[in-house]
Amino acid sequence: MKKNISHVFLLFFIIQIGCAQENPPIIQIPEVMNYSYEIVIGGIDIPWGMAFINQDELLVTEQAGTLYYVKNGEKKEVAGLPPVYFRGQGGLLDVALHPDFSKNKIIYLTLGANTESDNKGGNTSLYCATLYGTELIDVKLLYKATPNTKKGQHFGSRIVFDKEGHIYFSIGDRGNREANPQDITRDGGKIYRLNLDGSIPRDNPLIEKSDNWLSDTPLKTAIYSYGHRNPQGMVIHPVTGEIWEHEHGPQGGDEINIIKKGDNYGWPEITYGINYSGTIITNKTSAPHMKQPFYYWIPSIAPSGMAFSTSNIYEGWKGNLFVGSLKFQYLERLVIENEKVIKREKILNNIGRVRNVVEGPDGYLYLGVEGKGIVKILPKK
Repeated sequence: MKKNISHVFLLFFIIQIGCAQENPPIIQIPEVMNYSYEIVIGGIDIPWGMAFINQDELLVTEQAGTLYYVKNGEKKEVAGLPPVYFRGQGGLLDVALHPDFSKNKIIYLTLGANTESDNKGGNTSLYCATLYGTELIDVKLLYKATPNTKKGQHFGSRIVFDKEGHIYFSIGDRGNREANPQDITRDGGKIYRLNLDGSIPRDNPLIEKSDNWLSDTPLKTAIYSYGHRNPQGMVIHPVTGEIWEHEHGPQGGDEINIIKKGDNYGWPEITYGINYSGTIITNKTSAPHMKQPFYYWIPSIAPSGMAFSTSNIYEGWKGNLFVGSLKFQYLERLVIENEKVIKREKILNNIGRVRNVVEGPDGYLYLGVEGKGIVKILPKK
């Protein structure tokens, strides 16, 4: 009954503010299932991140703090990880290969960490290391968000690269929406951009502003965009090269955003969601100098992981966007035409909590599913 009351309240809220309505279309379950799946790697409780070395080898993170090297379906633990702060939504998160991995064997990891040796909790960090067989060597901390907190919410965190030698990674608002997302002197609720060696690019959006900054509190010049809640999906568009990101909203208002340099995405000043208690966060869904989402979900699906399909393996799927749903336990297929979502479809309905989705080098889609491991989607012949 409480859930139904919340939905009624949400509908009332949408009507009152006028412009906020659930983005069409309504999600569908296909009449004909032209696909099946197989579990290619089992025994991983929460497979948070995946990085393919080649068709037969990949790295997989287990949130509790284990990095696996997998070859032909057989997994081995990788030694040498830095200490992982595992609490709530934090732990060992994403993994990605350096663009020149074949030559230098460097990987990047995001994880919850406490490098200050205090008793105040942890925060999201970015590391790089060299993969030597099944061991990490030359482990280096590139970025550590502050302050530490014992809150278990909203660590982020995904990693992508552009073609200009930059790495991007996301950090959630760490459960402090009032202080972090809109404050460019604080970490949290941001997407960051660094050079591959961890240095800050000279053309980052806050560099020029920092030259005339009068406050004693310095700007976080690694910031690329801000006003985010909890980004757990990020991918480079295969045609445009744009950064596409999605993030968890509160109750309602999960978003897909196209990330632009220096832009403010509004959280919590504007949102299409409400508090889990049913109360209103803000009566604004738009504001000057704040970006609108490309797409938003009401009700929330709890998105995690995202990938574009670029191969011809699946009939009719090329160019579509795929997003995992933790809440409703399916993979969502979004068909986009003329910069608008025109169709939504449930793929592998009730498969389990989909934590991640990537396209492998073989063109197949692979899912990280909690309690199952790594799942490969197979087209039916």
